[in-house]
Amino acid sequence: MQPEIEGLHARCYYKVMKPQSNQKLLYGILTIGSAIGFIASFLQMLEKITLLKSADAVLSCNLNSVFNCSNILNAPQSSVFGFPNSLLCITFFALMLTAGLVGWTGGHITSKLRLVYQAMTLFFIGFGFWYFWQSIFNVGSLCIYCIFCYLGVLAISGAWFRLNYKDWPIGKGAQKVVDRMVASGADIFIWCLIALVMVLEAIIKFA
Repeated sequence: MQPEIEGLHARCYYKVMKPQSNQKLLYGILTIGSAIGFIASFLQMLEKITLLKSADAVLSCNLNSVFNCSNILNAPQSSVFGFPNSLLCITFFALMLTAGLVGWTGGHITSKLRLVYQAMTLFFIGFGFWYFWQSIFNVGSLCIYCIFCYLGVLAISGAWFRLNYKDWPIGKGAQKVVDRMVASGADIFIWCLIALVMVLEAIIKFA
């Protein structure tokens, strides 16, 4: 009888602690991705201020003719909402960093708020993809800080996906499909595929 009780305790412990461990790992990825994005967008904002002070300033992120922040920051696409995109990114990454730290340290975030955060992240996935397309094919340059920002967005999006997919307002059939996708790691493949597409775009343009 005693071994059976111990086995039951072990199974219960695994069922309770395993999801918590996974969540902590996901919030850790969320926190790290947010920190990378926040630092990159903050440094980009500093470079933008330098350009506003002197249009002829040589920026530290002007590495060559391809990786040229001046070309990017002077382009209208970098202030598409009427203010520097980096300000929008700083706000976004600060929110994500706060959420990541709350979850990583054991705090509780309601499912509705987590879904709101995920919706914001999906917007930045689309916006970032558009921005990279514009940078590569219209402006003709890349900003190294933008690359780190988008890598942060991909990490954040991947983390929110796995944290939230059980709470999506979808039918049972669709939920089973998502469950199988997560179990097989297909979601991770999708985020890597997005990054690969953007790399291929740059290669096609600049190679």
